[in-house]
Amino acid sequence: MTKTRILACLVIVFAVSVSTIRAQQSADPRVADIVRAGKLRVGLGVGSPVLALKDATTGEIRGPALDLARALAKKIGVEVAPVEYPRPGAVLAGLKNNEWDFTFLVADPARQADADFSPPYMQSDFTYLVHASSTKRSVTDLDQQGVRIAVPRGDASDLRLTQILKHAELVRLDSIGAAIEMVHTAKVDAYAAPRVVLLSLSDKAPGSRVLDDGFANISWVAMVPKGKVDHIAYVSDFLEEAKASGLIKHTIDQAKLRGLQVAPAGKVN
Repeated sequence: MTKTRILACLVIVFAVSVSTIRAQQSADPRVADIVRAGKLRVGLGVGSPVLALKDATTGEIRGPALDLARALAKKIGVEVAPVEYPRPGAVLAGLKNNEWDFTFLVADPARQADADFSPPYMQSDFTYLVHASSTKRSVTDLDQQGVRIAVPRGDASDLRLTQILKHAELVRLDSIGAAIEMVHTAKVDAYAAPRVVLLSLSDKAPGSRVLDDGFANISWVAMVPKGKVDHIAYVSDFLEEAKASGLIKHTIDQAKLRGLQVAPAGKVN
């Protein structure tokens, strides 16, 4: 047999092997449409270390949400195709044009009209970042007349505080950086976000501190467009496996996140 024929045979064997592996990975009919498309479109809201951050110099996106998206795509047997949004609260806007198949976000009741949720895979709580000299020591101190609280527009902290604040005023911003600047220049009294996010920001912003108590518990879930029953069942199974295998814990540790835990096993949301 000539070298050319041997090489051709090896190429054929390799192609058959790849096809077999993909067939095995993609045998689940719940994601047959994803397999046919050849890619997994994942909505990524950048700006939160719990989900995804973008390097200002290289443009590279990294973070736990992208790590999980890659693992999910690998399990299905397709390529991951990130769909980028400027902040987590903007991701659901992509549903209008069918821009993504899966995303990872904070579970908030206000989002259930547009998306179906998996059980939680990570959990923490919401709290406030204040200036180091602030007299505010608890969440109760901040729900007072004349107090101004910055939130990223449409993010989970905005949605939750809209429901529970009785006296304080919300200042909705399109940039997390702008919110932090307003805390430091005393244009607002506090910035609200998940504790894990605020601890990370506080490390990079001397002169600020994070309150000890929180105003609500928070869970992160996978989401799919409303009515995609097969997709949410598949990703829910994937996340339960990721909890059991240690993958979720690994993504938390790799991102060096504090104030964040793996959610308990189980499929009750």
